[in-house]
Amino acid sequence: MENKENSSTDPGSGNSNAKLSSDAKHLIKHSRSFFSELLDILTDTDRETTIEMVKKDISFKGHNAWILIFSIFVASIGLNVSSPAVVIGAMLISPLMGPIVGVGLSVAINDIDTLKRSLINLAVMVVLSVLTAYLYFLISPIEQETPELVARTYPTILDVLVAIFGGLALIVAKTKKGTIASVIMGVAIATALMPPLCTVGYGLAIANWEYAGGALYLFAINSVFIALSTFVVAKILGFPLVRYANSKRRRNTARLASLLAVLVMIPSIFLFINLLREQVFVTRTREFVENQIDFPGAEVVKFAQDYKTKFVDVYLIGRPVPQSQIQDWVEEIKSLDELQDVNLRIHQGTDQSSEMAERLSSEVRAGILEDLYVRNQQVVEDKDARIQLLENELLRYRAAGIPFEAISREAQINYTNLEQISYSNNIVTDFSRIDTIPTFNVKWDNSLPRNARQREMEKLRDWLQVRLSLDTLAVQSLN
Repeated sequence: MENKENSSTDPGSGNSNAKLSSDAKHLIKHSRSFFSELLDILTDTDRETTIEMVKKDISFKGHNAWILIFSIFVASIGLNVSSPAVVIGAMLISPLMGPIVGVGLSVAINDIDTLKRSLINLAVMVVLSVLTAYLYFLISPIEQETPELVARTYPTILDVLVAIFGGLALIVAKTKKGTIASVIMGVAIATALMPPLCTVGYGLAIANWEYAGGALYLFAINSVFIALSTFVVAKILGFPLVRYANSKRRRNTARLASLLAVLVMIPSIFLFINLLREQVFVTRTREFVENQIDFPGAEVVKFAQDYKTKFVDVYLIGRPVPQSQIQDWVEEIKSLDELQDVNLRIHQGTDQSSEMAERLSSEVRAGILEDLYVRNQQVVEDKDARIQLLENELLRYRAAGIPFEAISREAQINYTNLEQISYSNNIVTDFSRIDTIPTFNVKWDNSLPRNARQREMEKLRDWLQVRLSLDTLAVQSLN
């Protein structure tokens, strides 16, 4: 009986399994078909028209040259006043992409003539842009650097990623039948080729070679990866190679194009890896300082990272941290992945006079508040006068207790362009009261530009106020 039941159920079970298997195969087939149609760019690619459009956008003559000049002026103004909206508007009208895309496409299709035109026009574009920005910042009355300018002085891994995916979006948009103008404009904004060139002009105008070199480096990285993305997409889409009547020239051209592609790709890969490591170093060290450098009564006021030297400097104020705790931090950071060669240096002050002064001041104020309810208005005014007198005395006390030797050593570490520092108390009066103002006189390296010297002065004054817990002090330059 059982054998009959088994024999009667087996065919049905087999049919069910066969149906499930058939349905699964059908679903997989439809899924493949769906994703194939979704991601297919070969069908709608117009190769001949794309090549003609790229060649047309390479030249920088006449209208294109004037459009470039005007857009550089607009971008420079936007950077000068730190207006992202103005910078974006300038990038919308700038014709910077043409020669860069031309380089990538010409290498991909072995077109040596187009490659020459692209490189020449790329050089013209860079020189014209930098010269225009240089002239603007040379005559601009606003010399102060802005966040928009500083942000374009050195590349990060994010800039590389934006250039890669922006370049891919650009060439894919250009290969589609019917140009997608909004995509091309969006790529022009995202890859931000124009602001770095403007920043190069700014660096030259203020004689800051570090700014100029860093901005030019950022522009070069963006350009290389946009051209590289164009090369890769053109190869994937099977753009036809340029045919030459002379077979020897065809072979030589193909070899030259391949050599250029290798010369661009290999340094680009190393550059990408190095920037990625630098970004990991910066992120991990910042996380370590924020999460691990913690001690009761001490506070981190500043920390600096240097990827090249692998130094991380942390500056603390408040209660002194024992050397044993500092050693624990040093060993802990070396135990983290990718930070084994990091040198952690802790800088801290030992002046406790500000804490005492604050405590005395609060006690005096508490005594005064107790009398407010039992004294008349005249008594309150007398108390205010006493408060002012005591605060002046406290200021003198704190000024007298300034640890000048420790301050000078820390200032030498923080400000490498500082050549000399001196300290004195200046007694100042407006003929109604007398104040004692702690005054620091500093001398800077004469090669330091005036704008940079002013910025260093402001940073030094802010640091001294925090370091010494002083409400009032003066910093004067001797040069």
